[in-house]
Amino acid sequence: MKKRFWYYIEELTGYSIISIKGMAMGAADAVPGVSGGTIALLLGIYEELINSIGNINISLFKELYKNGFYSFWEKLNGNFLLSLITGILFSLVTFVKLTAYFFDKYPILIWSFFLGLVLATIYVIYKLIKSWNYINIIFVIIATLISFYLTKINAIDNINISLSYILICGIIAASAMIIPGISGALILVVLGLYSTMINAVDNLEFDKIITFTSGAIIGLLSFSKIIKWMFSKNSSLTYSILLGFVIGSLSKVWPWKSELEQNILPSSYIGENYLFYSIILISIGFLLIFSLEKIQKLNN
Repeated sequence: MKKRFWYYIEELTGYSIISIKGMAMGAADAVPGVSGGTIALLLGIYEELINSIGNINISLFKELYKNGFYSFWEKLNGNFLLSLITGILFSLVTFVKLTAYFFDKYPILIWSFFLGLVLATIYVIYKLIKSWNYINIIFVIIATLISFYLTKINAIDNINISLSYILICGIIAASAMIIPGISGALILVVLGLYSTMINAVDNLEFDKIITFTSGAIIGLLSFSKIIKWMFSKNSSLTYSILLGFVIGSLSKVWPWKSELEQNILPSSYIGENYLFYSIILISIGFLLIFSLEKIQKLNN
């Protein structure tokens, strides 16, 4: 009886930790320029997330019909997905305004912390690549250029924001969200939908929220199968592509910007550049992920 009790406590603790990781993903996805996929990767749940979403298909629902809910839920990895989604949704609803406030008041300091996270993620992904050859290097370069280009695209203005447009944007943003280095929120900014969806969540406009969520589900289910297939065929090449996407995103998280949103040196920044505090926050961000990676290795 005691063993069973502690087993359930351990299970509950594990899924609570997954929910916290989901909250971190949700907070990242709410910020243009920070990728929820990057957070999932550096927290050690990326492959499980991709595999779990990629396993959702017709045969899974046949399992529900033939062998009942428990078998269906187990094959779905339902406890993992439910815990993660709960954390993501809670974070999105709770922290959207909070993150907007901090980015408005302390942009340099917040971006400095994220820069440290992204630099550490590059280190983590690099270590996951088991073999290097010229093909890996070519794909790193290509992915870096694509990611860098996406961070430089200007937002679309004067668009007709219909429910069908929201659905399409949901598909595109969710597909981008699970790629480390590409921010789903940034894609929404580019597509001119970011402020619309922030207001929709804030004001509980359920028609827009449900439409966007439907598009996001379609995007996740479709694109996760592609990434799952890529991992099964060549994990080193897949990680090389992801490494390129993260490297390309460095431009977006660089803390010091000109009035024209161009990256500049701290010494060229007009106003207080907070260089000393920024270096501390970059270091904290990097060491946080570095430590998590070491702890994860010890647990494995």
